Amino acid sequence: MPVFERPHLKVDQPTSAFAEGNQRWTNKDLDPVPPQARKWGVTSFLAYWVSDAFNAATWQFGAGIIAIGLSWRESIGIVALAFFIISFVIALNGAIGVIHHAPFPVLARASWGFWGSYIAIISRAILAIFWFAIQTMNGANTVRVMLGAIWPSFLTLENTIPEDQGITTNTMVSFFIFWLIQLPFLYMHPNSLRILFMVKSAVVPVAWIAILIWAFVATKGEDIFAVTSKSTVQGSAYSWAFLSSLTSVIGNYATLSVNQADFSRYSRVSVKWQLMYVPFLPIVFTFIAFIGIAASSAGAVKYGHLDWDPMALVENWESRAARFFAAFSFALAALGVNISANSLSAANDLTALFPQYVNIRRGQLLCAVIAWALVPWKILASAGSFLNFMSAYAVFLGPIASIMVFDFWVIHRRKYDTLALYQPHGIYRYTGGVNWRAVIAFLVGVAPNMPGFINSINPDIDVGVGSRPYSFGWLLGFTATSIVYVALSMIFSPTRTMIETAVLPDDIYDDGVSVGGSGSGSGSGAVEEEGRVRGKGGWKGRLEKIL
Repeated sequence: MPVFERPHLKVDQPTSAFAEGNQRWTNKDLDPVPPQARKWGVTSFLAYWVSDAFNAATWQFGAGIIAIGLSWRESIGIVALAFFIISFVIALNGAIGVIHHAPFPVLARASWGFWGSYIAIISRAILAIFWFAIQTMNGANTVRVMLGAIWPSFLTLENTIPEDQGITTNTMVSFFIFWLIQLPFLYMHPNSLRILFMVKSAVVPVAWIAILIWAFVATKGEDIFAVTSKSTVQGSAYSWAFLSSLTSVIGNYATLSVNQADFSRYSRVSVKWQLMYVPFLPIVFTFIAFIGIAASSAGAVKYGHLDWDPMALVENWESRAARFFAAFSFALAALGVNISANSLSAANDLTALFPQYVNIRRGQLLCAVIAWALVPWKILASAGSFLNFMSAYAVFLGPIASIMVFDFWVIHRRKYDTLALYQPHGIYRYTGGVNWRAVIAFLVGVAPNMPGFINSINPDIDVGVGSRPYSFGWLLGFTATSIVYVALSMIFSPTRTMIETAVLPDDIYDDGVSVGGSGSGSGSGAVEEEGRVRGKGGWKGRLEKIL
């Protein structure tokens, strides 16, 4: 008789070079990336960001802002300003990953403490899964248009789903198909995803520039911006609309401002390359938002109604081939950004929460399964709800990003001990595993936004002027948290965590660690003796060379 083995619930956990045999705090996907597994160069990072920028959400920024009453020029200005602000945070947090080659959940231990880091990790995990569901819904809309271009009868498929659910049968089928298409990519290691990003960065920009050309050609010289040239809101309503739109745009990339280390940890180039984000991101994202504005405005002139959803615009086209290939470009865009920005973020967080049972692959699959329970089709029901969702997204991540930036660059002055990030009883234990300074600063940053957050979830709950701070939630949370965190850390200095020189992962690997299989992007082995690992010196010179 055949013998059936019981499935292994625990993941493979070779001896860690960093956690001293404590499997509670790491597995091979959480260990720092060894030198031979760092394969991301400048081209990879450029392709990653071009890939990330070309997605439906970026298109919807400008058009969504126009839909709530602002002009196209104001919309462009808001997008440019938002990405100029967020690019600094992305660059600073990305640099930490380049220096220490560890993921966000591990780096968060330095500022939050081992148990305290769960606040940041759980917050990001929930929001990343939410956004994965949103992008899957965007992908579903592209699949529906593609199938409708091939089989027009699919668009008139009998709907058997109640109207109050906010989705039709053909869209639900499309959601399931796009969800299935994503599954093979959830098994790919981040090093392998470079290929997906490069393909997307070559295909999608060409298609979207073609759509931009269509916007000017199809309208036959008419002023496509005539409908959107003036703001329809004035006074205080204008100011709050401006702030809420700015927060919404920042909120969309608030996750990447926190989790940039999840990718920069694979970098094989100098940390200085992270600075390219400051000019690069505002230019690229603003250009894409302009494409969305121009195409949506052209649609308003040509078809008589403003479609902020790109798929709603594409569905007006007569050419079935044009509809198919345009929708395909958006499908590829949604796929790339969903894997890079969402599923991997959630997977890293789930891995940190349950390192004995979850690795990167399992974490991504869990994210995909949970996404069904979040009914993303209801979130995307209107421009207003889309912007509300993005604002909510930013409320929690602004304070988290602030704490990480100021802890590394200001409080600890670029000096982390990589080895201690894996030792729960080491210098980053703080008080019972929690850095109370970070917790208080986080609560101060989040609290003013909670009335507005509650109102956005349930408009029937009247919070009066309490909803105002929510309109600029990310900026308020980031600023308030940074001030409180720096002040508390200066007054009540965590002296135990202050070290004279940084301890980098290469010092650990160089000083007697045998690095195992690099296929997972991490090493295994054993530290021969703690004194040898810490005693070689040269860390200060190496850090100065990196910086």
